[in-house]
Amino acid sequence: MKQIIKLTAAIATIAVVFASCTKDFEEINTDPNRIDAISPGTLLNPIIYNVASYNMLRSDDITFNLMQVALPYPSATGGLHRYDISENAGNGTWNTYYQWLNNIKEMYAASVTANDNNYQAIALTLNAWIYSNLTDCFGDVPMKEAVQGDAGILRPKFDTQKEIYTTILANLDSANNLYNTSKTMLFGTEILYANGVAKWKLFTNSLRMRLLLRLSKKADMNTLAQLRTMIDNPTKYPVFASNTDAAILKFTGITPLSSPWGRPIDFTTFRAVSKFFLDSLNAFNDPRRARFATQARNAAGTTNIGYMGIPSGYTGSESQFAYIPSNVNVALVTASAASVTPMNCVIMPYAEVEFIKAEVEFQSNNQTAAKAAYEKGVKAAVEQWGAVMPADYFTNATYTAATAYNGTLHRILLQKYYALFFVDYQAWFEYRRTGMPVLPINAGMVGKQMPTRFKYPIAVRTNNPANYQLAVTSMGGDDNTTKVWWEK
Repeated sequence: MKQIIKLTAAIATIAVVFASCTKDFEEINTDPNRIDAISPGTLLNPIIYNVASYNMLRSDDITFNLMQVALPYPSATGGLHRYDISENAGNGTWNTYYQWLNNIKEMYAASVTANDNNYQAIALTLNAWIYSNLTDCFGDVPMKEAVQGDAGILRPKFDTQKEIYTTILANLDSANNLYNTSKTMLFGTEILYANGVAKWKLFTNSLRMRLLLRLSKKADMNTLAQLRTMIDNPTKYPVFASNTDAAILKFTGITPLSSPWGRPIDFTTFRAVSKFFLDSLNAFNDPRRARFATQARNAAGTTNIGYMGIPSGYTGSESQFAYIPSNVNVALVTASAASVTPMNCVIMPYAEVEFIKAEVEFQSNNQTAAKAAYEKGVKAAVEQWGAVMPADYFTNATYTAATAYNGTLHRILLQKYYALFFVDYQAWFEYRRTGMPVLPINAGMVGKQMPTRFKYPIAVRTNNPANYQLAVTSMGGDDNTTKVWWEK
């Protein structure tokens, strides 16, 4: 009997313990030092840093080669500088962009929950920035059904490029109206503008100008008229007005602002600057040369002989060049805590806004305004890289034929090409839009035709075949020379 009583008591005790444990389990196992929900600011800095640094790497890997900025040296055969683009060249772009678009979706949702319009506007801006690059790289891509795995959508439909541009342009317009520049950003300090809401608003509108101009061939989109409205209404649509406004991330070498290059020497190893890139800078007597490149040397490597590149897409061996060509400047990718000048990771430069204005004024046949914007753009592009703008840059008799505004779109876009140096894929996109600057077609270039897009990744073709086929039909193909909607 005593044993039965003891057993019953033990069972009762265990029941009480388990009941107590169940009651307090959630509270006991909740870490008070960890957040249980993200704030709008939690993901902001990782999005900015990771996308901007990835874009800088892709500018070096892709744009430098396609747009005759730099090329491998030596380079016996193949290579992007010969327009020999691999089937998987866009895989990293696709995967990286969608990864961070998913984070932007979470950031936007958190900003809505927090009822914070400024973070909503920033999320819309970042979303437009990445989607515009993504669609300009591939054409039609998933948007409305993208990053919806949590909703069970694993094979998203593709949206047309027109639909994507219509959406992101409307979102940027909404973002402009959402900003409250008198309200403080509450969720930590972000790394681009240090919580300067007014600066973010400038970026939003400047980005909208870039994307409106991208559609300049599409008369039905009425983008030139929209650009005119923005230019004529700076109070409602404030944009970059100086280099201090520009979207430039400063890599200090201190985490989280470390250089994307673990070893800066990797940037210069087996490299040469393209002849085209340096020839115009030489014609300008441009002070950016020393910032962008080293001097070439004689064949013995003992004497500097000025800034001299080699032709992109050349044929034959390197022995045809009787000199050691200029290389890219390692200082461009050197971020050190001891450095006086941080490394520039350019998301969108102020100079680009002035060149957009110059083109709009040119198209409006307002040559005085076009000239003024052109000269502001050149000056900003020179000074952005820490070079000193010569007082006689546009008037020196020796160089004025190459530097002074001459009433042509080519003159505007040649200088814009240099202003877009190291800005993700933008110089490539602009070349596809305008065919400028006029790049030499050399004998070694495959098909003698600039690639116009990346092919869709193999994983997309394999895992989402039905929607992939619909996109290919809409695009008119899935080749590297298939033109996207705004090019046609």
